[in-house]
Amino acid sequence: MLKPVKFSPFKEKSRHLTRTFCLSLVALIFSAAVAFAQDGEAASGGADDGIPSDPAVISAGEALFKQNCTVCHAVNDRVVGPALRDVHTRRPLPWIISFVQNSQKVIQSGDDYAVKLYNEYNKTQMTSFDFSNEEITSIVAYLKAESTKPAEVPKADPSDGGNTVAGGSGSGVPSEYINIILIGLLVVLALILLVLVLIVSVLTKYLAQKDDLDEVDKDVVQNKFDLVKTLKGNTFMGFAVFIFTAIVLKSVIDGLFTVGVQQGYQPAQPIAFSHKLHAGQMEIDCNYCHTGVRTSKSANIPSPNICMNCHTVIQNVGGQTGMSPEIQKIYNAIDNNQPIEWVRVHNLPDLAYFNHSQHVKVGGLECQTCHGEIQEMDVVYQFAPLTMGWCINCHRETQINTKDNAYYDKLVELHEKKSKKPMTVEDNGGLECAKCHY
Repeated sequence: MLKPVKFSPFKEKSRHLTRTFCLSLVALIFSAAVAFAQDGEAASGGADDGIPSDPAVISAGEALFKQNCTVCHAVNDRVVGPALRDVHTRRPLPWIISFVQNSQKVIQSGDDYAVKLYNEYNKTQMTSFDFSNEEITSIVAYLKAESTKPAEVPKADPSDGGNTVAGGSGSGVPSEYINIILIGLLVVLALILLVLVLIVSVLTKYLAQKDDLDEVDKDVVQNKFDLVKTLKGNTFMGFAVFIFTAIVLKSVIDGLFTVGVQQGYQPAQPIAFSHKLHAGQMEIDCNYCHTGVRTSKSANIPSPNICMNCHTVIQNVGGQTGMSPEIQKIYNAIDNNQPIEWVRVHNLPDLAYFNHSQHVKVGGLECQTCHGEIQEMDVVYQFAPLTMGWCINCHRETQINTKDNAYYDKLVELHEKKSKKPMTVEDNGGLECAKCHY
């Protein structure tokens, strides 16, 4: 036989008070967030003073940006350099002009933002451009116009293990800001729980002093919180298992996404060859040693014969007497008719096809585009991730130089009928599977 459920005014009042408090607190937080966002917009509004909005200026800036900047930069994605979305709100226009014209001068001046940027991107030296102030302003005007457009969310490529093909976040929001927001939400949640505990505690003490409570309300008031019982309860255990499973699953997924990615790999070589000395200080052209870079798929590792073109004369470094120990290793390899066992740094999977001559000779790319500032490396390391998404993003951003090349005349004509944007590698079949996969 079912027992009648007795109505408890105390329970109803407590629930009503709790609901009211929570709704009020949520409304307060929402209002504060809106006010904060409005203040942020107002604060950033002064950072883009002097940036024109004339369509002609923006169009000129777009042409300059796509002709000179897309090798290292994109609007929404991090490539070699940072994403440039909302760059007009991050730094004032005069600073941007100075940095583009001579970034090293700004860095050497001790500017905190420039130094931080330089260190964050592996001390990659940005090319100094001989642009006028007006030309750089037009580029910033184009970036500002692009920043007002919604950022495209990159689609996941199933053949890339679920990685986004854009090679970047695509949202333009730095990850540290997201972390700050999450921490802030956790703090707010903790404060809400603390306030609710205090309210329940005060109400319980107040009602415990009353003599006119019925049995049901007395049971509620006198009911003590049992921490051990709560921790052993199904609800808490289920929540703990869910959190643990989510953390493990996230860690496994992150680990799978990094399989085969060797960015930063820097093995020790059998001979301490310094690119900083040869390509940087001595200014030896990369093509002199890597002879196949313009003519074949592989750039070729230089043979000892190429080394000996110089080292038959140069036998020591830094004023040493006698032959340098590292140069002696070259002589030993030749005398013993043994190859120098260099350790490979950059290694694509066998299923991917890459042709150096197509990129360097035809595409006109510099070695630094993929290998970083190689002329500053004492010991070579893998600068770029060399993932499928990273390559595809480059194909989407890199324009094809069709000037004075009759091969492209018909393609350009067909492209201009359907699009007003410059033709990129993507438009020339650069995203077809067979381009990179056998």
